[in-house]
Amino acid sequence: MSSKKDTGFTAEERAAMKERAKELKAETRAKKSKADGENDLLAKIAEMSEPERVMATRLHEIIKASAPILSPKTWYGMPAYAKDDKVVCFFQSAEKFKSRYSTLGFSDAANLDDGDMWPTAFALKALTAVEEAKIIKLVKQAVSE
Repeated sequence: MSSKKDTGFTAEERAAMKERAKELKAETRAKKSKADGENDLLAKIAEMSEPERVMATRLHEIIKASAPILSPKTWYGMPAYAKDDKVVCFFQSAEKFKSRYSTLGFSDAANLDDGDMWPTAFALKALTAVEEAKIIKLVKQAVSE
């Protein structure tokens, strides 16, 4: 029996790392086109169960419309969006990591700086017009120069 105490990583974390290693190998073998990355992302979304599949699909639509400069891809087996091969934002499934809520996260490549402290991840339980408006604003800011 393996536990986080024994290995330092949960089974879910190890699985995510294995998925990321496969992604890196695929990207190395052939520079992936934007369409290939989007197909991989949509396949990962299709594997999700409800209601996360609906949420991830809507996030994909919002991010594509708000920041067409971003390239869809998978990152640790989750939907992500990159600029110049650097992930800017990503969706983390609650189900995959057995957490209470899904997460919309931003990497250090995102231009969200606001003083000496600012949020880089947001808990998502549902997407209403209010959350969508906030996400649109965040994504546009994240890719701004």
